[in-house]
Amino acid sequence: MSDYGLRVLDPDECRAALATGTIGRVALCGAVPMVLPVVYGLLDDDIVFRTAPGEKLIAAVLHQTVAFEIDDYDTRTSTGWSVNVVGTPEEIVHPVELERARALGLPCWAGDARDRFVRIRAHDVTGRSIDERA
Repeated sequence: MSDYGLRVLDPDECRAALATGTIGRVALCGAVPMVLPVVYGLLDDDIVFRTAPGEKLIAAVLHQTVAFEIDDYDTRTSTGWSVNVVGTPEEIVHPVELERARALGLPCWAGDARDRFVRIRAHDVTGRSIDERA
């Protein structure tokens, strides 16, 4: 349990939570901080998402540290959890890895121009929950 009444998730719980999601948020720290939603999947425990040329792809090409977050919350029971991943993004360009990323079947919600794939290699994965065990 954390000092603030939240239960700290262990690494296996964080990985399990990441495997349940499909929508997450990527936080970029450029000239102006921004948090952008992405449809994601997991590839060898790494976060993978599709994108078009723009801020997320620039961060990947420059290997800028990013954060990725998912969560779930039930307003009826006041329970929930969140998982945060801090890591280095990179564009997937190797043909074998690109085929594996395409096989995840990630949809293009915001237009077909999102034909580039980015992988976030985690440096730190943390999570917290608020539930009956907290």
